[in-house]
Amino acid sequence: MNLLEQFGEIRERAERGLPSALRFEAEGRELTRNFLPNERLILLGGGNIAQPLCRYAADLGFEVTVADDRPSFANRPRFPEAHAVYCDLFPAAIEKIGIGEGDYVAVITRGHRYDADCLREILGGTMPKYLGMIGSKRRTTGLLNLLESEGFDRARLDAIHTPIGLDIGALTVKEIAISIVAELIACRRAETRRRSHSSILTSEDIDLPLLRYVADESIDKVLMMVCDTSGSTPVKSGAFMVIDSSTQYRGTIGGGCSESAVLRQAYYLIGTGESRCVTIDMSNDVAEKEGMVCGGEMTVMLADLTKK
Repeated sequence: MNLLEQFGEIRERAERGLPSALRFEAEGRELTRNFLPNERLILLGGGNIAQPLCRYAADLGFEVTVADDRPSFANRPRFPEAHAVYCDLFPAAIEKIGIGEGDYVAVITRGHRYDADCLREILGGTMPKYLGMIGSKRRTTGLLNLLESEGFDRARLDAIHTPIGLDIGALTVKEIAISIVAELIACRRAETRRRSHSSILTSEDIDLPLLRYVADESIDKVLMMVCDTSGSTPVKSGAFMVIDSSTQYRGTIGGGCSESAVLRQAYYLIGTGESRCVTIDMSNDVAEKEGMVCGGEMTVMLADLTKK
């Protein structure tokens, strides 16, 4: 299966929320670029912290679901960035949402009783990848001890991140939301290895509009895929973009003069059926004059995606 056909299949699977992988050869190496669906963040509680938290998490690629039992707090106008909003009692909402082992869950309700209701429902089912609960150390410790006395497994209780968020000295609502997002990132990246010179590329995100464009067989275009990096670079391996015959381009491999130079080379490959690799050196004088802080090197594969 050629690259264009693979992108067509990747786009179809992405639209169904399924993972997939692009496999190709560059400079004699077999490489894999994974495409993984957005992780789901479930916010149990639609109070003041939930609003900036929903917004920040959505910007980071999380698919956010919000639940609250109050209609004035659980509604679309309040959470325009959310993928779904549930207005129901917390146990009923959790049952409808169906928490899975890959989910991230933040229990940020308005009170101790509602936190307990949420945790009883969650702990009795599949444990998510991340489970955090807001509250002071004293209050959360007391609640966990109560749940243990009710028969809940101590190991599961100890896995709860509480008080929620990284300790960055946060005081305001937005600062607390940032501390929670920071902890989500730490959890997300805990098993992510730096993959310089690896056959598995680092970037694994899905940009569905970009995938749809790349997979469109009616558009003559060239793919630019970062397949290796060393040193400090603006993007990691797996970042990609395309340029078409009208000189329109989508995506990015870091911007600046280096990207522009690659774009020019890629444009002249359109319709040739050829592919090649080029090296972007960001330690030279041009990069310095542009004020680029990166000083590394990227290898970029250029491949014509014109349908034969």
